[in-house]
Amino acid sequence: MTRLALATAVFAIAPWLAAASAPCEPSTPALQAFAKRADGYNNPADGGGSMLTIVNNTYPAGQGEPINVILSGTSDAQVLVDSLDDGGFQNYMLSTFLAHECLGVHFGDTQSANLGDGDGNVTQVAVLRWDYGDPYVGSCKETFNGGLHLRYWQQNGTKAFFLAVSVEMDEAKGHDIVPDGYNLGRDELVGNVTQTSVESRNVTTASTFSGQTSYGNYTYQTDVTYVAGLLQNSSIGINHNITVEEDGYAAIDGLVAVLQVSIVSRPAGDTGATAASSSSSGAISLLPPAVAIVTLAAVAALW
Repeated sequence: MTRLALATAVFAIAPWLAAASAPCEPSTPALQAFAKRADGYNNPADGGGSMLTIVNNTYPAGQGEPINVILSGTSDAQVLVDSLDDGGFQNYMLSTFLAHECLGVHFGDTQSANLGDGDGNVTQVAVLRWDYGDPYVGSCKETFNGGLHLRYWQQNGTKAFFLAVSVEMDEAKGHDIVPDGYNLGRDELVGNVTQTSVESRNVTTASTFSGQTSYGNYTYQTDVTYVAGLLQNSSIGINHNITVEEDGYAAIDGLVAVLQVSIVSRPAGDTGATAASSSSSGAISLLPPAVAIVTLAAVAALW
């Protein structure tokens, strides 16, 4: 059997096997009533948290990755629901070519974050990867070839999404972060959501970008500003800092991109109503481990 035939056969049976053993979706805890700042998020440090993720087994110990993008809690209420349905956050991400991991499979370490919202250290909701224009299996290619990817969390109370964005190397290089990869990842995402070109070395707190993207009959308007003071312009405590530093610049420039997102076009019949609490409806079901391994092997044969 050829590699292509093997991959085709696996893709044909994978959905059936996943459906046969699909786990129940985890329940989502109710959001507590923390006060929300006018800019749509709270500084995690104000509640004992941090804008650096918690990464296990770093050397030296205790290093983290910057949470360098915030989707404001004053954005459209539908976008603040973690869902593929009804124009939710996952659909918005697909409008920028960021999709769930390859066939819903996550291999590798997870990271946690403390957003200062009373929930303590919380494991990432999910990892999204550049999908190369294919929302179904394109993220498989990023898994092997590297590129833009992010981890995300949602802050209790404000409903703001906190994103740790970077550009990573390919699998053969252990998915290390490329030089200047944290700033580049942030600004590639900003460029994608606004359909503009963003030069990381030129970004300041005076920089603004605006533009529109579409997916699933929803069109989103995104307005971006950059804020200082949430992160430091530094390499101290930053994971992969030795390889990420470039041309004498620190690993991160200390700026965080804040996205204000509104839905400007909806499909017929959508009135803009949304559920009051966040959910993960529409998320891709995870494949059973044995099927996942075989499937990934088949996908790898294609690239």
